Amino acid sequence: MRVGLLTEGGYPHASGESHAWCDRLVRGLTGHDFEVYALSTRAREEPCPRRGLPDHVRTVRSAPLWGDFPAEHHRTAEERRGRAPGRRARRRFTEHFGDLVTAFAAAPPGSGPPAPDGAPGPALTSKADRFASGLYGLAERAREHGGLPALLRSEDAVRTLEAACHGPHTLPAAHGAQVSDLLAVAEQLELALRPLSLDWYGDRDAPGLDAVDLCHAASGGAAALPGLLAKRFFGTPLLVTEYGVRLREHYLARAAAPLSVPVRALLAAFQGALAAETYAQAALITPGNTHARRWQERCGADRDRLRTVYPGMDAGPFTAVADAPADDSKTLVWVGAVEPAKDLVALLHAFAEVRRAEPEATLRIIGGVGRDPRAPGYLAHCRALAAQLFPDEAADDRTVGENPVSFEEIGSPDVPTLEDAYASGAVVVLSSVIEGFPRSLVEAMFCGRATVSTDAGAVCEVIGGTGLVVPPRNPRALAEACRALLGDPDRRARLGAAARARALELFTVEQNVAAFRGLYLELISHAPARPADDRGRDAQGVPQPFDRPPEAHVPGRWAASGGAAKAGAPAGRTPSWAVPEGARRAAEPVPAGGAGDGRPPWADGGAPGRTTSEPGDRRRPLGEAGVEGAR
Repeated sequence: MRVGLLTEGGYPHASGESHAWCDRLVRGLTGHDFEVYALSTRAREEPCPRRGLPDHVRTVRSAPLWGDFPAEHHRTAEERRGRAPGRRARRRFTEHFGDLVTAFAAAPPGSGPPAPDGAPGPALTSKADRFASGLYGLAERAREHGGLPALLRSEDAVRTLEAACHGPHTLPAAHGAQVSDLLAVAEQLELALRPLSLDWYGDRDAPGLDAVDLCHAASGGAAALPGLLAKRFFGTPLLVTEYGVRLREHYLARAAAPLSVPVRALLAAFQGALAAETYAQAALITPGNTHARRWQERCGADRDRLRTVYPGMDAGPFTAVADAPADDSKTLVWVGAVEPAKDLVALLHAFAEVRRAEPEATLRIIGGVGRDPRAPGYLAHCRALAAQLFPDEAADDRTVGENPVSFEEIGSPDVPTLEDAYASGAVVVLSSVIEGFPRSLVEAMFCGRATVSTDAGAVCEVIGGTGLVVPPRNPRALAEACRALLGDPDRRARLGAAARARALELFTVEQNVAAFRGLYLELISHAPARPADDRGRDAQGVPQPFDRPPEAHVPGRWAASGGAAKAGAPAGRTPSWAVPEGARRAAEPVPAGGAGDGRPPWADGGAPGRTTSEPGDRRRPLGEAGVEGAR
């Protein structure tokens, strides 16, 4: 089948975990063709060369979610000429944009002031339906006439936002929005809704998402918008995968950004409404863990359409690490990106208590600076705290003093690879207060290392009883757990072996690829056959839903015969017997000795008991009695 893979800020143009997961998925599903539709989130993304992609990645189309709208993505001649929309176009835009804004800016029922004169409030109407009406109305307007990016930044958009913010049922935090706040919201909405204006939805000259059999969004948010439109316009099923819940990431990013309260509230409300619409329209949703699943359920996802699929990780390099030595090693190892959410301050205070009971213990903090803007300052603060808590110590008056806490990076002479980082420790520690799927914990489990972790995100689900878990922001509990494992090598060995077995069972690339292979087939088996061009319709243009057999959806690439190609079947996609009878008859010449020469249909090499028609033909088979009657 042909899969449209929808990404944002990752595969194939930017490195990172999102890129790695998508790459493993695409390379593992070699029986399907992929078309990648990528949204870039910043100008300085690391490019991935096209030659590095597998052969079954047929096309890669990209668009930026930053800067001005690129001219090459304009859909209409009016846009390319820069013609301003007319009065009628602006009026239609205001109606649709007003529905969108009023829906997400409305306060929850009962939280706003009473409506004047007994007017019905938002509790009496469906916010979700109104949001969907506005969203798809804007999409259809952009598809037919273009010019949506300019309208979203226009004075009409700002006035519509102002009217919604000053209404009686608006979010309380948005009541005080100033003109500068409204301009900031309009700018962010134009970027978030930019996928509505892209030329990805196909026409006869340049097919796009109209030609795929399945849309797979690698995250929620903007990446899922093209999938929503493909389902709206073409009925294409949508699969949404979230290993980190996009709405949660938005909340955390906006909390750290220098935004006013009205701007933050309005953008959060928009993202929440978009997430709810995405979950409502997705055929299946695949969270990466129970923590993400709970977020999705609270945002309105139907439990019957949720399938937990753990991220697949390459276990090979880590399983090659030898088991932890059964000696009295006293080394604790922390691996990750240094940022405030990792709470290294609590880890340092916990290690101070460990040192009182285990004077020979050491702590290795291995990793670079995280993406959080506060990360560089936080790393400097942790270095200063370590120097204050643990002054350089020397064994005697002749040796150089050393600090029991070291800050190192992968690639240094002492830690050339990530596997070496885990191999150097007796116990691996995770001290986070905010965590999604703890990848470093899974890597430590692959290496057969005992772990001590804080209960954040999906930690308990990943550990599953093969390590020690303590409450976050509790240095004393963290210190006691570390001391317990450092003083008991046999227990460390048992926990490490159990952790490795669990990780190999649940978190490998093979199980991830197998899960998505099954989900793809499940979705396509329930999706109705979608006619391409004029096929699948009668002479009056009425759709014939059973015109093509189910075998037409067999995965893989097919070499179309000459007759199929003449009939309009796309080469390399549909076998000749899947072409409707009328199109095939029009394209294929009547063979010599066929109808009208008095011979039975099977006289030219066919077998008795069936017609010479192919499996897609719905004509009545001729049995022996039928043959005799024909004679």
